[in-house]
Amino acid sequence: MSPTVLLIGYCILIVAASLAGGKLSSLLRMTHLRTQLLMSGVGGLMLGIALLHLLPHAGEVLQSHSQAGVGTLIGLTVMFLLIRLFHTHDHSVPVIENESGAESASDHEHCEHVDSHQHGHTHHGHSHHAHADAKGISWAGLFFGLLLHTLVDGVALASSVMADASHGAWLGLAGLGTFLAVLLHKPLDAFAITSVMKKQNWPQSAQNGVNFAFSLACPAGALAFYFGATTFAPGSSALGWGLAISAGFFIGIALADLLPEVAFHDHDRGKLTTVFLLGIAIAVGIENLPGHSHNHEESSGLESEKHDHDHSHGHAH
Repeated sequence: MSPTVLLIGYCILIVAASLAGGKLSSLLRMTHLRTQLLMSGVGGLMLGIALLHLLPHAGEVLQSHSQAGVGTLIGLTVMFLLIRLFHTHDHSVPVIENESGAESASDHEHCEHVDSHQHGHTHHGHSHHAHADAKGISWAGLFFGLLLHTLVDGVALASSVMADASHGAWLGLAGLGTFLAVLLHKPLDAFAITSVMKKQNWPQSAQNGVNFAFSLACPAGALAFYFGATTFAPGSSALGWGLAISAGFFIGIALADLLPEVAFHDHDRGKLTTVFLLGIAIAVGIENLPGHSHNHEESSGLESEKHDHDHSHGHAH
């Protein structure tokens, strides 16, 4: 399967997942525990894909682990700034109320649990504050912040497909790990946006319109990077930097989802840790499929030619 067709197929599935995420509250009652379990599993998967796939590929393509580290640091820093400016990864906002309009018993217990930890940790009850202050959060700010990082998710997807396609991915599914990480995380992002809009009493038509626009962000980033890199920057530099920056973004997203939960919640820590480790195990499994080796001797023909050219150029001098 050609990388172009595969990438378009991935994008269609991600659009569908994002649209479903925006309507998640009507499809499934997303309790706090269910949300946190999904976050932990996807966080482990994203962390594994970043460190086992994106970053090693970036070092290979750039032929410089130092440059790969710089790109990862840039991605992580930008992700941190987006979170600070737009609260883009406060997924505790969309905890769903029950049908009578009151919080469920488990969610109420969760809020009381968070309250009990606020003594001596004034600023650490993040989930309770997010839930209580949902009307003070601008859906537009949340949308803009998530839009920016979703565009980079698209870059990560496209760069992974390009990198894997160069050395024969398992069953032709280039970029499979990155695709799964984005596919599973996008519903949470869409859910966060539409939930805030719902709490602020925006009409369903407006929620649907914003949800549809957001669903197109990842494909837009993926296709723009793919065709831009193959048409206007056919060398390996753009691909390498795209992989490195995406690794930083994935690390930032994973830790933004995971660290607050591990630090501030004791009641489901065992479950969350188990699902987190399961996400990492899936990433390890994907990276050990045929065609996912990062050894230099299995690098693409393009990189081999580059090595040969560099050596011959050096001997000539």
